[in-house]
Formats: sequence, C-alpha cells, structure tokens
Amino acid sequence: MPALYVATNGLSVWSSNDLGQTIGRLPSSTGMYSGSQVWSLACSPHEPRAVFAGTDSGIYRMESGSAQWTAIASLPDADLVTAIAFDPANSDVMLAGTQPAGLHRSDDRGRTWKRLDTGIKPYVTSGFYAGDHAATTAVQETSDVKHWARVTDIVFDPADPRIVMAGVEIDGAWRSTDGGHSWKRVEKGLVTDDIHGFSVVHDKAGKPRFFATTCDGLHSSDDDGASWHLQPLDSPWQYTRSVRQRTDRSGVVFLTNGNGPPGTDGRLYRSRDYGHAWENVALPVEPESSVYFMATHPADPNLIFVATNLGQIFRSIDGGETWSVIPRRLPEVRALVWLPN
Repeated sequence: MPALYVATNGLSVWSSNDLGQTIGRLPSSTGMYSGSQVWSLACSPHEPRAVFAGTDSGIYRMESGSAQWTAIASLPDADLVTAIAFDPANSDVMLAGTQPAGLHRSDDRGRTWKRLDTGIKPYVTSGFYAGDHAATTAVQETSDVKHWARVTDIVFDPADPRIVMAGVEIDGAWRSTDGGHSWKRVEKGLVTDDIHGFSVVHDKAGKPRFFATTCDGLHSSDDDGASWHLQPLDSPWQYTRSVRQRTDRSGVVFLTNGNGPPGTDGRLYRSRDYGHAWENVALPVEPESSVYFMATHPADPNLIFVATNLGQIFRSIDGGETWSVIPRRLPEVRALVWLPN
C-alpha cells in the first residue's frame, strides 16, 4: 500500500499505510522530535522512495518503509525550513526556502548549503513592523509590528529546469532563469505580494502554463512566469493555495480555495482543460476551513489526497471524480505527500 505523510504545525509528521483509514504520529524515536513544526514535505525525482521534511530544526530525510528520519542539514540564519525543491535534471542540486524568508542552495545532495543573495526581505512591515527589537520593546498601538516573511513554494519547470519560481509570503514572486543560481523579482500582472504557491502544467504538445496562487486570486502565465494575469474564480472567495495536475497529463488539474487563513469554509476546483475553466468539486462533507494542500504521484494518477488547513483530509481513488473523507481529524496541516511502498 502507498505511504501517506502529513506534516503538522507542532505535532511533527503523521503517516498511514492504509490510504489514511488509520493514521498515527511518528514518535521522537523515529529521529525527529514529535513536537516539531513541519511546514514542508517533498519527494525527489532522483530518490523515488524517499521523503524530505523541512522543520524548525532543519531538513530530514526518510526512506519510505523505514520509519526512521535522518537529519541532513540545519540552515544558517533560518528558524524554519518552509519549502524544498529538487532540480529534475541534476540529482546533486537542492533548493530550500526558509522563514525568515531566504533561499538556500546545495550542490552536493544536501550535505552543505549556502544562502543565496536574492534581495528577498526576511521580514516585511505591511503594518506589522516595530523595529529589530520588537519582542522586547513596548509597542504603541499605532506602531508597526515585525512580521516574518517566509518562502511558501519553490517549483522547477520539469521540462526546462533553468526556469524556477519561488513564492514569498509576503514579498512577492521570484524567478530564476539559470536553474536557481540568480533570482529576480517578478511583478507584472500580479495583484498582490502574498504568494502561496506555484505549479507548471504542460499540455499534450508540451507547452507549459504556469500558475500562481495568492491571497487575492489565481494567476496564470504563458511566458514561463515572466508576466501574469489574474484568472477570477466563480467562487465566493478568491483565496487560493495549491494547484496540481493529475499525473496522467490528461488535462485534469485541481485547485484549492477557501475564505482565508485558516478560514471557516473551502472548496476544491477541477479543470478538464489544463486550467482554463474550473468547476466546483462535490466533497463528501463540507470543509470547515480553507482547502490548502494536495498530494499526487505518477505511480498512480488515480490516487489523490487533499487537506484543509485545520486537518480534514479527503481521498480519491478514481482520479478526483469521487471523494471520501479520512476518518481521523488532524491538527493544523502544512503539507502532505504520498509515496509508493
């Protein structure tokens, strides 16, 4: 049976080997503290049986089926590893995003890391900043308070790994055209600096379409992420979090939506034409918070998991046509992946 992994904010990683019918927290004896904040999970195209976790104590790796985490890196000047990505053309290259916001690169499979000079702000003001010593300073009611920015997602174009996108909450979209060595901020067409995630969808001819999810709506790009346009949803809310293409590349794409963080309501949307038109998907119970995350895998395009921010998890075994709800409710979910055993 496939192995499902779910990251939580403060209760480490949970796992299931029966499609989520039963799911349990991985204890500290597996190598990661069971009270960890885990905000990112990722699978490498070069290690199909491994899952990587970004946490408040660095990056961990687990071989599917081993039930043992190995700490592989702690990143300098980073409180939390919030995004992990792998160069699909080079098994030695890993990128990691952090909070405070920054991008880090490894060219030796995670053994050593360097912080990239990108210009990304480690924190933003946006009505929150009260100075570098805000935590120990009495803050006036009219003062700004420091708000740490964080990297929410890093995505390589699998067909052209020179193109990489990184999103920052709240410091905009960043683009690399040299495989992640150098970065420039992208603003054209984006209506907000609050970037939640990216995805690259290729049609049957191989033409890429990039998607960016934000607090103010879904954006798409037909020029490799250089410019964007807003794509309004037929939804009461424009808050979006994740886009995933079904791995059979049949044109079916899914999008998560809700009424804010963490929200009190949410929706899952489906497109059957590579993300041009969207329809609301009927879930078996009403989401009680915004729908946030998805997990797909090329080993089985029909198996898809979807999670809300506050712990409801849904499963489809027919490519997203019908859905069931996993019995156990989890704490705040920050990421999920599944791997074939």
